[in-house]
Amino acid sequence: MSFEKKLQEEARLIILRSLAEQIDGHLNSSLLHDELKTYGIPRRPREWVHDQLSFLAAMGAVIVREAGSVQIATLTKKGQRHVDREEIIAGVKAPSRVEP
Repeated sequence: MSFEKKLQEEARLIILRSLAEQIDGHLNSSLLHDELKTYGIPRRPREWVHDQLSFLAAMGAVIVREAGSVQIATLTKKGQRHVDREEIIAGVKAPSRVEP
């Protein structure tokens, strides 16, 4: 697997986890871009984040809507199930197990 593919899968998991941490399950692509930098994803343009959101939307993990130059992502039940390790979405890194 190429480094870029691993990076994309990691970023998609970070996006889903970040959305799951929100009370309403929503974040905009600008905030998600900042969140990815926090987790050590190399600087990528916001369009790259939009590409990851498009992938996640195609897989049914998020719903995306446009708001000017940003996109607003909303976590779906399928996306939450991935974060909870109840369902694995191809192309998204599997979450690690939580140890007691």
